[in-house]
Amino acid sequence: MKKSYIFSPGPVEVPSEVLLAGAKPTVHHRSADFPPIFARCQEKLRQVYFAKSPVAVLASSGTGAMEAAVISTCSPGDTVIVHNAGKFGERWGKIARAYGINAVELEPGWGKPLEPAVVEEALRKHPETRAVLVTHTETSTGTVSDIKALGEVVARTEAILVVDSVSAFAAEELRQDEWKLDIVCTGSQKALMLPPGLGFASMSEKAQAAMQKAKCPSFYLDLRRYIKSAEKDDTPFTPAVNLFYSLEQALDMLLAEGMENNWARHTVLSRAARAAMTALGLSLFSERPSVVVTAVNLPEGVEWGAFNKELKSRGITIAGGQDHLKGKIFRFATLGHYDVFDVVTIVSAIEMALGTSGHAFESGKGVAAAMEVLRAYNPGKGWTAAEQETRSLEPATALLP
Repeated sequence: MKKSYIFSPGPVEVPSEVLLAGAKPTVHHRSADFPPIFARCQEKLRQVYFAKSPVAVLASSGTGAMEAAVISTCSPGDTVIVHNAGKFGERWGKIARAYGINAVELEPGWGKPLEPAVVEEALRKHPETRAVLVTHTETSTGTVSDIKALGEVVARTEAILVVDSVSAFAAEELRQDEWKLDIVCTGSQKALMLPPGLGFASMSEKAQAAMQKAKCPSFYLDLRRYIKSAEKDDTPFTPAVNLFYSLEQALDMLLAEGMENNWARHTVLSRAARAAMTALGLSLFSERPSVVVTAVNLPEGVEWGAFNKELKSRGITIAGGQDHLKGKIFRFATLGHYDVFDVVTIVSAIEMALGTSGHAFESGKGVAAAMEVLRAYNPGKGWTAAEQETRSLEPATALLP
């Protein structure tokens, strides 16, 4: 018997309660049964988003929500500023150009965050900018940018701020209204703890005003349709009904834990993961690591294929590098439904794989370093207390200003 463990940055492990909720009998989406489900999910989504705005729920991936955000607020010939610092940041530019939108790309480099001053300067050079398209956590590099500070910069202009928070949402702290974020896009298969299949896009009043002028061709991904239908607790097209059941269950679990505790849990687990990798003599790829995924440089002499094969043989799934980083880094996540012992599991597995792949290290040192962080968690005190206690264990370069 071999047990499987998913430590990729999405899809992630789905709690059994969420899976079972999705197994309930399907109701007809145009009957009186569905609107109450939709309304409850909307209310709970707003709580998780920390927003008063409607949240479009699409039967799509997170990329569908990203594309919907662009084409619902922009017109061909418009200018958008794009944050491109990785595989998923570059997607913003591809979406914009597909609709004839001029994409001004900011490229700080893979593994580097987007600095607010850079965006501020780009907006001065391009005052005609319709939207600023940024990535909260770049999954391909494990790098987080300061979305709160970016919100302050863009809010002083006529442009809207559209955030790809597909991997970061519900893991990294995010408060949409307070941080002046206009559209926040995410997907179901990350920290929301659902199977793949749902895309989400919240819409501020500023974003909704921009939609009134947008002229990009659109139909299914036109967010204006979703706003109109949401007024009747409905969707414009057939929703993924059973995923809504799972969504409500997952949202209930997040809200029962409390978002602050949830963010703190991800922070502590990621700190433990980073401490373990450093103790094993490995270096982190990102200049500003996220709590979503730990990106690690493969040590000299360790070949990605052999290393990954060793993990696969033990039932462990992680992710490798993308594009020019293929064979150079590996990435693993403790994202969503993970706790203390999941970190111990993945660190132990990495030690085993490294040990058979040619990397010299002191066996057990990674696990010990992780435990040094993790022992700060006391169930009686909660994750927020553990987060505060472990701040001193985090290198200053990994912390936001």
